[in-house]
Amino acid sequence: MTSSHATVSTDELSHTSRIKAIVAGSAGNLIEWYGFFVYALTALYFSGSFFPKSSEMIQLIATSAIFAVGFFFRPVGGWYFGRFADRNGRQAAMVVSVLLMGLGSLMIAVLPTYAQIGVFAPILLLLSRIIQGFSTGGQYGTAANYLSEIAGKNRRGFYSSFQYVTLICGQLLATALIILLSHILSPDAMKSYGWRIAFLVGAIGAGTILLFRHAMHETSTEATRSKNAGKIGELKKHIPACLTVAGLTAGGSLSFYTFTTYMQKYLVGTTHLSKDTANNIMLGALTIFMCLQPIVGSLADKVGRRNILMTFAILGTLFTLPILAAIAHANSPLVAFGLVMAGLVINTFYTAVSGLFKAELFPMHVRALGVGLSYGIANAIFGGTAENVALGFKAANHEHYFYWYVTIICAISVVTAIFMRDTRKFNPLDVPTE
Repeated sequence: MTSSHATVSTDELSHTSRIKAIVAGSAGNLIEWYGFFVYALTALYFSGSFFPKSSEMIQLIATSAIFAVGFFFRPVGGWYFGRFADRNGRQAAMVVSVLLMGLGSLMIAVLPTYAQIGVFAPILLLLSRIIQGFSTGGQYGTAANYLSEIAGKNRRGFYSSFQYVTLICGQLLATALIILLSHILSPDAMKSYGWRIAFLVGAIGAGTILLFRHAMHETSTEATRSKNAGKIGELKKHIPACLTVAGLTAGGSLSFYTFTTYMQKYLVGTTHLSKDTANNIMLGALTIFMCLQPIVGSLADKVGRRNILMTFAILGTLFTLPILAAIAHANSPLVAFGLVMAGLVINTFYTAVSGLFKAELFPMHVRALGVGLSYGIANAIFGGTAENVALGFKAANHEHYFYWYVTIICAISVVTAIFMRDTRKFNPLDVPTE
């Protein structure tokens, strides 16, 4: 049920109340994505713990495959929590999804190794990632809608960009913690138990979401819900919007995961930098990437989401291949950092408006479902498989094929952006009822 103050229009909120609501909604997003990303960042350390002894590459591919499986449960989470949020409100959906992420993190933190329980170790690891994937699928769509709805009319681009500020901050905190642990602990200790500490921190952090829930001003009220809220049959009326989300998510997510979670492994395995150097490069690059989000979000308030997304898609198509090829042959950490930063700057034109443009395509009563499900499917197919596709090409000695793969998917996003609706002319966020 909604709280008593939920009947106040978001446009009537005081500046202080709006900021508190955005901080509360963003806090859950940060915790959620820390828990999801810490898996990718610790895979180099724990991959040997859950699979039979074999080559390090095979263990890493197996670990990345389980990472990808988590993505394939995002559409399920997007459907379940989207339906729940459209029918019962955004606040409860966000809280429950974060608590589920904490459960998955706790499970991984205490999992026995392959040496201790055999094949049950990777099975339980898979189950933990399924829970986390289900959770993240629900959190993304709900948070995207909540921040877009709570932002009000005039600064939606700026305020909603904090979805990726906190998403990146979650990844940044995970990276910083791994760097700290790797300096405190020996390499053997990191492989033995150090990575478990990172998951335990995520589990504890998830519990803190309960402290923020009362500051979340509910944007979906009884008056804005209908008997058709959250129904797949109702969502079928908005197929063009679903295809727009999918087409832009394909290029955006693939580019994002290429230059964030996979880049750590790319710098180590292809550029031949040390793990510590790769971690330091990603820490610096992600910090700048995070700070760029509100800047581009504010720009989107002036020029429109469609123009910002067009910029990402065109630049991604033109420059992804040369950037990745140049990183492979970077002759110093500074050069590698500059090239990684170039890829992330391009991606900012997607991430800064990622949640907002999706929310602006659907009416209130199917908004959480439409965003969560459409994004979840495309993200699972293209974002979730990014590492495995890249590692697969590398194992086959055709790593440059991956560069072309990302480029082609970005080109699909160009076509999608050309035909997407310009929400400056009509914006469903300005229409609170069905």
